[in-house]
Amino acid sequence: MGNINSSLKMRKILICMSLYLLLVSVACSSTNLMAQNSNNKIAKVESTVTKIYTAMVAKNKDVLEDLTFEKLSYGHSSGKIENKSEYVDGVLNGAFQFSSIIPVDQTITIAEDVAIVRHIFKGEGTNNGTPAKVNIGCLLIFQKDNGDWKLLARQAFKL
Repeated sequence: MGNINSSLKMRKILICMSLYLLLVSVACSSTNLMAQNSNNKIAKVESTVTKIYTAMVAKNKDVLEDLTFEKLSYGHSSGKIENKSEYVDGVLNGAFQFSSIIPVDQTITIAEDVAIVRHIFKGEGTNNGTPAKVNIGCLLIFQKDNGDWKLLARQAFKL
């Protein structure tokens, strides 16, 4: 009788340990999937930032319009605020023409369907034909729209 009780206890312990290990394994897998999903979202936001800056250099109106919301609020480090049409027109026809834009020290935080991007905006180009460099801080707010990230707001600031 004592051996049977011992055997039953051992089985219960083994079953409990197996269930515990299974739960730990599932929890770890779930955590890994969530981390991969987060990394994929961050990569998509990074890609959108790159596409916008590439379009600014190339003066690609279609891309700029596709990647920005109609209600865009685009703030410059001077304090000037532009709506979407003013921003696009400024990129295409403004006094400053970019030859390169590089985001440096970029961080991206995602909360649901909103992404907060911060970086140092380093750019080169010409201002009314005179070579010029830009080195400002930027905060960009993206929101997901039909599965794509679009720029909703941008505020630059002097460093």
